[in-house]
Amino acid sequence: MFAGAVFACAAGGWSSVRCWSQARHLQDTPSSKIRSAAQGYVELAGLLQSAEQTQFGPLTGQPCLWWRYEIERYRTSGRSRRWQTLESGRSEAWLRLADSTGECLIDPRGAQVYPATRQVWEGTLRHPLRDASYGLLDGLFGARYRYTEERLHEGEYLYAIGEFQTQSPASQSVDGEQARGAVVREWKADFTGLLRRFDANGNGRLDDEEWRLVQLAARLEAEQRHRQAARQPDWHRLAKPGEAQPFVLSSRGKEGAIRHLRRKALLSALVCLGGAWAMAWLLDRFL
Repeated sequence: MFAGAVFACAAGGWSSVRCWSQARHLQDTPSSKIRSAAQGYVELAGLLQSAEQTQFGPLTGQPCLWWRYEIERYRTSGRSRRWQTLESGRSEAWLRLADSTGECLIDPRGAQVYPATRQVWEGTLRHPLRDASYGLLDGLFGARYRYTEERLHEGEYLYAIGEFQTQSPASQSVDGEQARGAVVREWKADFTGLLRRFDANGNGRLDDEEWRLVQLAARLEAEQRHRQAARQPDWHRLAKPGEAQPFVLSSRGKEGAIRHLRRKALLSALVCLGGAWAMAWLLDRFL
């Protein structure tokens, strides 16, 4: 019991300090526009744009851009009654944020996500979208489940803070030999087509002179592809910082994320104080 009180005090204190620190990070970081944002830790805000592949909430089937879910079962054992988590998960699909100056791709892995859409409901099936026959035994024995699903949707306002990087195709170097080799391997995959283009004497194979023409054409093709790629616009990415800075995505806005972190810090402080009180009570009683 004393060890539990020590753990609660230490864990609550650590969590409280961490959450307060993260809230201060958010509060003190100014907002930037995508086109003019500096490389490094930045804050962005804009609208979520449609993704290449539509996501669907695993518990509701609703279309979205990102989701997180949890399935719990109500357990009773003597006087103990509690919800036990059976399943949980979250989407790792990349997001696309747009403001008045450009677009930025967001890798949500490792982010603290605070969606505005959150649904909580109860039922008698472990998976609410499955046919009722799958949950027949659960229904007979009065099983009780609670479902939680959170989602981000297209067109929603999103506040984001994390590590910002810009990739410029024009500045990327290319290994000429490697690029030429890649083109040759691509052409050799269709060897019939390769012969049709370069087998000048029609003997069904490529002699030394014809092979030199293949190598020359492949080098010219690789250089042309590189020039075309260099004309592509820069693209921006936001991801989890390498340091201990917070990575936050919030469709509740900046203030909503700060309020959430402050509430968590307060609750953690109460846990710390409760653990300290329990330690003092146990020491007073047994020493």
